[in-house]
Amino acid sequence: MNIERSYLQKLINVIGTSDIKIITWVRRSWKSELLLAFKAYIESNIENCNIISINFNDYRFKWLRTDDALYEYVESKYNPSKTNFLLIDEVQMCTGFEDIINSFHNSKKYDIYITWSNAFLASSDLATLFVWRTFEISIFPFSFSEFIKYYGYTDIDLAFWEFIEKWGMAWSYQYETSTEKDTYIKWIYETLIRRDIIDKYNIKFEALLDNITKFLMDNISNITTVRKITNELKSKWTPINHKTVSAYIKYLCNAFIFYKIKRYDIHGKKYLSMQDKYYLVDHRFKYAVNGTKDRDIWRVYENIVAMELLRRWYEVYIGKLHEKEIDFVAMKWGETLYIQVSDDLSNEKTFQREVTPLLQIKDAYPKILITRSKQNTQQYEWIQILDIARWLLDN
Repeated sequence: MNIERSYLQKLINVIGTSDIKIITWVRRSWKSELLLAFKAYIESNIENCNIISINFNDYRFKWLRTDDALYEYVESKYNPSKTNFLLIDEVQMCTGFEDIINSFHNSKKYDIYITWSNAFLASSDLATLFVWRTFEISIFPFSFSEFIKYYGYTDIDLAFWEFIEKWGMAWSYQYETSTEKDTYIKWIYETLIRRDIIDKYNIKFEALLDNITKFLMDNISNITTVRKITNELKSKWTPINHKTVSAYIKYLCNAFIFYKIKRYDIHGKKYLSMQDKYYLVDHRFKYAVNGTKDRDIWRVYENIVAMELLRRWYEVYIGKLHEKEIDFVAMKWGETLYIQVSDDLSNEKTFQREVTPLLQIKDAYPKILITRSKQNTQQYEWIQILDIARWLLDN
């Protein structure tokens, strides 16, 4: 499995910092492979180092799944004459790991890197679990660039269509057909992610969790509120209340199935607390769980752009400009991008609908319209019109 260089570089950049470095993502990602790649980098590039590496998925380390055993093992491997790296994969499988990791960090003897599964811990738990500062690296599904490298495509346009059909969890790539991939992805959802959520949060209404999941999958790119979901499900005679819906959505986001994107008032320069959008970590979940009868290709494009912006470390918001909406406002280190996404601009009415909100933004930040043009960059007034496939390859 090829490891995206940006993730590995992210780890390399924080070598020697005092933070506890934590790698997270949805079940069946390649967190473990990233940690192995990082270990190989240390061995090849850091002189006089001592690597203490533990993988709790490996049966050989089963005996370390208690706090005392882990503490004694790590301390026995410590070498005071070297730089000591502590790498622990699936740390949550050790009981009492929080106190042990805090103790190791407090000793200032180890440069600590750990992975955990969202099944047991959410990113929001970091502040309460660890006394010290943490540095989190969230891993996303394969990018289009990684997809092309993996399959060796030379035709960008053919590759993009295949990307739409095959994009997904890293390990789904070992299957040849879309049916096999969907079967695998559905298995991940049903037996790992869904079951993890039910077990962790003691879900009593499994059918309600499924209905909320399917609703969010069908409404990617739509403004969504807890009240709207509640009213929709109530109309189908589902016993439900706002509090339960809100909690179940939070669990789905904690599991990295959905990412909540909040709204931003461009004119007022303020964040809005209501009417969010939810995007799937991988649109293949929608096809695997809900079927392919509604392809909704424009929703897929918007979902792909949302995940790519997150992958590129942007803060992502839905833009509100008076009564108009901008699909994405992406911010990073003083940079701001305004982005509209459309699957087809051949209709003049559609074209004007997409460009009008961008033209009404008067600041100097880039305005971008991403579509499926199969062409290089075009210009309309001060708006860049970019083909989605080529934009995805432009890092």
